[in-house]
Amino acid sequence: MLKTWIEILLVSTRLGLTSFGGPVAHLGYFRDEYVKKRQWLDERSYADLVALCQFLPGPASSQVGISIGIVRGGLVGGFISWFGFTMPSVIALILFAYFVTGFQAEDAGWITGLKIVAVAVVAQAIMGMGKNLAPDRPRIAIAVIAAVCALFFPTAIGQIAIIIIAGVTGYIMYRNQDVPKADKLAISISKKTGAAAWILFAGLLIGLPLLRQLFPSIWMAMFDTFYRVGSIVFGGGHVVLPMIEREVVPPGWISEETFLAGYGAAQAVPGPLFTFASYLGASMNGVTGALVATAAMFLPSFLLVVGMLPFWNFLREKSSVQAALMGVNAAVVGILLAALYDPVWTSAIKSTGDFALALAAFALLVYFKLPPWLVVLLAAAGGIVLGLIG
Repeated sequence: MLKTWIEILLVSTRLGLTSFGGPVAHLGYFRDEYVKKRQWLDERSYADLVALCQFLPGPASSQVGISIGIVRGGLVGGFISWFGFTMPSVIALILFAYFVTGFQAEDAGWITGLKIVAVAVVAQAIMGMGKNLAPDRPRIAIAVIAAVCALFFPTAIGQIAIIIIAGVTGYIMYRNQDVPKADKLAISISKKTGAAAWILFAGLLIGLPLLRQLFPSIWMAMFDTFYRVGSIVFGGGHVVLPMIEREVVPPGWISEETFLAGYGAAQAVPGPLFTFASYLGASMNGVTGALVATAAMFLPSFLLVVGMLPFWNFLREKSSVQAALMGVNAAVVGILLAALYDPVWTSAIKSTGDFALALAAFALLVYFKLPPWLVVLLAAAGGIVLGLIG
């Protein structure tokens, strides 16, 4: 098992160092590494995990990474997968909090290149997932309708509603058909452990505000604040930022200027945007503050995944659930298709040069089969060139 854990650490750390472009792009990188290259799970199982994590509050891409780590290496594997994927951006943002102020990341040419490569990564993921998860006209229709609805209702609640409606549609359409069984996920967590995780998740959510009143300190206040935000936020990192701002700026924990500087830096690093908590914690109370804020922000995600996975195989094996998941998986393709346009395309493609770079990155990924990390580096260099000639 030690060999497996080392493998998980090495793979997840490389992803943590190269996965630029936000949560949708992360899912594309994960699919390329875990499904296509290493075959740790099949396409349907991966899409099922993505759909499950869309239902849970917290950073969906981090939760998918934790889930894959658990499937591969148990609870320890899940933690290692999260650690490897998250720590590069945590370290970068802690260093930024100590040494840099006022950095406008969005103006840097290499950041432009990293945004552009996300277009290619997401497009490649949609192509691959679409072939497997929307192979016939009914499911193509579900995917297209889901994409249109996601564009017009671009909220976390809208996304969850789309998945639910697609699941009902899939159940109605495929309940009387022979649905191919999905591969059973190798989940070593017991249902008792899952139930304990749910109890701990709810207990902390309810109990931390009380403990904060009984034992007032900056550390208890920080842990309560970041745990609560991580427990209730839907919609990914861009949604969590205004929620945190309301918690840390008005009390005077951090200035608006420092907050905004960190927001710019968070866009510049790979990995999950939720590591913005690391920057805030470091700005407030040094490295210890960063560790407390990071642990509190991601702990709910870990508990929710551990709470759900022991029951997931049981649910997936039911023919009615499998029929519903056929609709859900098609909707996931549609939601990714909508995300390809907004926010990925709209934030990255601003000129003819941007589109040309995205097209080149897509060709390098899909047709020349270059590894994603190399395409990321080439796109960053391309962004610098575009900045110089633009």
